[in-house]
Amino acid sequence: MALRALLSGWLSGKSSGSGSAMDWLIVGLGNPGPEYAQTRHNAGAMAIEAILRRHGDGFGSLAMNRKFKALTAKGRLAGRKVMLAFPQTFMNLSGQAVAAIASFHKINPDRILVIADEKDIPLGRLRLRLSGSAGGHNGLKSIIERLGTRDFPRLRIGIGTETSKRSEAADFVLGRPSAEELAELKAAAERAAEAVRTLLADGPESAMGKFN
Repeated sequence: MALRALLSGWLSGKSSGSGSAMDWLIVGLGNPGPEYAQTRHNAGAMAIEAILRRHGDGFGSLAMNRKFKALTAKGRLAGRKVMLAFPQTFMNLSGQAVAAIASFHKINPDRILVIADEKDIPLGRLRLRLSGSAGGHNGLKSIIERLGTRDFPRLRIGIGTETSKRSEAADFVLGRPSAEELAELKAAAERAAEAVRTLLADGPESAMGKFN
């Protein structure tokens, strides 16, 4: 799907395909289990938690949905019917959960926002794009493979530091940040939650102008 078509759908206020009982799917990537909860690779999952803290009045609690292999919660955000999801498949198989939810609820890719960590972006910075490559991120790679398209919005949360430039990628992203870095990462997750609300309420150009 061309970028112009994506923007046209935004401007019309309609998705580019068939209707759905769910307007949006917001996915936060990470790995399940307490041993991964505050690792850098779980920045996307932290953003889902931040959305629930900021806008949780409109949602139920995250609960395991075995059909989708994900923790999910349904609710309303910025007037839209939204499903939040944290895949429990481990990062490299994230596409299984995303594709299952999208297929069941008939959610088109241009209404699937994926929130993920990015080591090539400085710690705490956000970058919103409407499409793009996986950029070496295995979670995004899995989603692209399962959806059959790279044309879905993604919000990257920067985790990059001087250490990331000297470390093996897997060791770095699965490592635990220092207390100072964790505080900055959590603050970025809070900004990501607000970026999601702005995206849904005001559209991508407003969100990108404010948060990129």
